[in-house]
Amino acid sequence: MDKHQAEKRLKELRLLLEDYGYHYYVLDTPKVPDSEYDRLMNELLQLEADYPDLVTEDSPSVRIGGPPAPSFKKVAHRVPMMSLSNAFNEEDLRAFDRRVRQAVGEHVSYVCELKFDGLAVSLTYENGKLVRGATRGDGTIGEDITNNLRTVPAIPLRLKQPYSIEVRGEAYMPKASFERLNEAKEQAGEEKFANPRNAAAGSLRQLDPKIAAKRNLSLFAYSIGEVEGKNVQTHFDSLMFLKELGFKVNEEAAKCETIEDVIAYTEKWSERRHELPYEIDGVVVKVNSLADHEKLGFTAKSPRWATAFKFPAEEVLTVLRDIELNVGRTGVVTPTALLDPVLVAGTTVRRASLHNEDLIREKDVKLGDTVIVKKAGDIIPEVVGVLTDKRTGEEVDFHMPTECPECHSVLERLEGEVALRCLNPKCPAQIREGLIHFVSRNAMNIDGLGEKVISQLFLHQLIADVADLYLLEREELLQLERMGEKSVDNLLAAIEASKENSLERLLFGLGIRFVGAKAAKTLAYEFETMERLQEATFEQLLAVNEIGEKMADSIVSYFQKPEVSTLLEKLANAGVNMTYTGPKKAAIAEEAGVFAGKTVVLTGKLSQWTRKEAQEKIEALGGTVTGSVSKKTDLVVAGEDAGSKQKKAQNIGIEIWTEEQFTQAVEQSEQ
Repeated sequence: MDKHQAEKRLKELRLLLEDYGYHYYVLDTPKVPDSEYDRLMNELLQLEADYPDLVTEDSPSVRIGGPPAPSFKKVAHRVPMMSLSNAFNEEDLRAFDRRVRQAVGEHVSYVCELKFDGLAVSLTYENGKLVRGATRGDGTIGEDITNNLRTVPAIPLRLKQPYSIEVRGEAYMPKASFERLNEAKEQAGEEKFANPRNAAAGSLRQLDPKIAAKRNLSLFAYSIGEVEGKNVQTHFDSLMFLKELGFKVNEEAAKCETIEDVIAYTEKWSERRHELPYEIDGVVVKVNSLADHEKLGFTAKSPRWATAFKFPAEEVLTVLRDIELNVGRTGVVTPTALLDPVLVAGTTVRRASLHNEDLIREKDVKLGDTVIVKKAGDIIPEVVGVLTDKRTGEEVDFHMPTECPECHSVLERLEGEVALRCLNPKCPAQIREGLIHFVSRNAMNIDGLGEKVISQLFLHQLIADVADLYLLEREELLQLERMGEKSVDNLLAAIEASKENSLERLLFGLGIRFVGAKAAKTLAYEFETMERLQEATFEQLLAVNEIGEKMADSIVSYFQKPEVSTLLEKLANAGVNMTYTGPKKAAIAEEAGVFAGKTVVLTGKLSQWTRKEAQEKIEALGGTVTGSVSKKTDLVVAGEDAGSKQKKAQNIGIEIWTEEQFTQAVEQSEQ
């Protein structure tokens, strides 16, 4: 291929990858399989390597990240990014409404948007091309993080129309990405991020863009700072304009004709916020008319035409009485605070995470301290601070032990890690935690084998490894506390059923370091049998998409251990399936299922299926599951309380199935 041909092909590849990326990251309606996208991206990278003078600033290759920056430059915002006034209750919202109507008249409508918990950024485009991305900073001066923002797939590098425009948005980390990141950090013995907001901000403020590129960030555009050549009359119209330009705009934004509608919107999302795949901490309320924005103007700090309704804070005070040490399945020793019982986010909390010794020192935590506790992501309680002014002098310093609290082996801190580890592979705590992980929902999913039952089995020496679960006998189980005949029969049936699980569940359950549920499925899909995976070389593993050097090295090391070979042989002899039973590559190409080529949205509460089970069925039968309804959606499966997604599907004219219709279609396809 000569240079002229290369230039032509590069243009084709960039247009294709730009279009595929837009459908995947913005519309949630993938056009092609991931493997095809990766193939085209690799072709683009190779051509750009061969012809570096043909590389452009808006090439999809910049998503991968460039060289590290020595520091971030300060940049001034042409239009200040002002903060919003706050409303904390219904009366505050009504007072805001009264002030607005007094200034502009009675006929006022509003736009309500979710208040995303991420990092506010400004994106500047000239003639449709991204030229700068900056943090909000103090509202007047921010930091230039253009190279990091270029790695976020939801941010268009080139607009669908060549406008010169400054766009404001919120960069955020989806909950699923946050969980994967913290799981990897935990396995590496590194300090975990406290919440998705900190993770997003920390990722975008890395000097090395390659780190940001790996963090699976996204962005919602929510307003226009300024634009040349476009006259928009309302805020809602500006959101639709941003959507036309190729930005990801949150679909839960709604026009509200009265303050009563606004209050109903805040109540709805206060209750349903945990259903979202990203974090929110409130609702932003804006006057819809941009002409009214001009009339209302600004205070010294904030616009008079908008306010932020903040959900009630879930931080409470209590006393830390003691610190307990827990040994995880990877040997990491984690300190846990034992607290005076306190109500947080609707549940009583007695224990909270302290993460590691360095954090205890950093926060200056002492036994007897009055501490601030909150639920990270409204799920995991953690100690976030200490009230030192409440100290009486009777508080006691805490020191981490030098020995494992379970097996008394010497604790070690590996190079580059903050966590203390027990490196004894026969440590009872690690074995017990490994067993609990093995039977968990995303692994072998053995119903009835909870933490208490596992602990009993381990205590009575009925199991020493995961394979022993398949050798349990009815009579010995009946001897255990609170294990009646029916419970034992159900448990044995669940254990027997788990033998048929597909390979990826077993792989994840084995707890191989760095191998999460997604990587386990990728490995199972690629190698299809445990035997082939055991024989895979480092190079073969590295050739698999999404498998990096650390993971490949960990997998090779794991299967080289003699005790692992013994364990796998024991599992196979017990009848545990060692083969991937999902759709094979060849089968996907040859046989189309009932959902073949269809984009499906699941919404509402399903009674016969978990979301994960339903998604797996759809994918096995040729479909793709996305999280939002658009014109590209082919089918919506609606359970109870389906809400806005069902309404949107009805308005667009998309086919809607009940759960019963879905179940019937799956059963017919499997006959």
